[in-house]
Amino acid sequence: MKLLRVGTVGQERPAALDAHGRLVDLSGLVADIDGSFLGGDGIEVARAAVAGGGLPVLDPAVRVGAPVARPGKIVCVGLNYSDHAAETGAALPAEPILFMKAPNTVVGPNDQVLIPRGSVKTDWEVELAVVIGRTARYLPDEAAARECVAGYTISNDLSEREFQLERGGQWDKGKSCETFNPLGPWLVTADDVADPQQLGLRLSVNGTPRQDGSTKNMVFGVAEIVRYVSQFMVLEPGDVINTGTPAGVALGMPEPKPYLRPGDVLELEIDGLGTQRQPVGSA
Repeated sequence: MKLLRVGTVGQERPAALDAHGRLVDLSGLVADIDGSFLGGDGIEVARAAVAGGGLPVLDPAVRVGAPVARPGKIVCVGLNYSDHAAETGAALPAEPILFMKAPNTVVGPNDQVLIPRGSVKTDWEVELAVVIGRTARYLPDEAAARECVAGYTISNDLSEREFQLERGGQWDKGKSCETFNPLGPWLVTADDVADPQQLGLRLSVNGTPRQDGSTKNMVFGVAEIVRYVSQFMVLEPGDVINTGTPAGVALGMPEPKPYLRPGDVLELEIDGLGTQRQPVGSA
């Protein structure tokens, strides 16, 4: 099932794609696609309503927002692809590297990305994002972790590399600038993703392919990440985990590195999860 939120910024309404690919309105059934929706029976209610037909059809040209409203937290995994670690000259981590990203970085999949003031090293990262559907606390194994996954979506984990690496420590400095987490377009429920470790990820800048990887190259798979994170913090419905990026970021390229500039256009895709397109502007 493909869930999404559509409408102007701050006024998004819950929606879904039906079997014919039409955008249908869920706002008469549920208030929003958020932690309460995901942690309760929201998915089942929406699935039954879409299958039954008769829901109002929405204009497909409407703006698409992030598919999850107000995530409580965004947990990110660093250096989680072997090829990305190699291109940046880093050793493979023995355990997942975790850092946090401010929830108010989330924007829609096609919204403008803003280069921060003073930035000269804004970079891109296409990532598989995991959306949590039930409370996860000290999970015993990967099977338990899989039960806590509501679904998957595309994330662009934008990063300012000078802020991240050259400004006195803590990656969060380069990760939490405004608009630095385009999310969506769809939240694809876990039952519709046969194997999250067999998904192709692609990103281009101004039509030039930059990233072309596969989730099979993750150092730590989705289930292990969810299990591992639950040992250090409680994950709640609506939380998001960005699971890492494959090779092809600007940081890993020869000088002069092609960091983003105003006027650039980013295009992202993950198999079965849709596409994103972001114009780049200035803060």
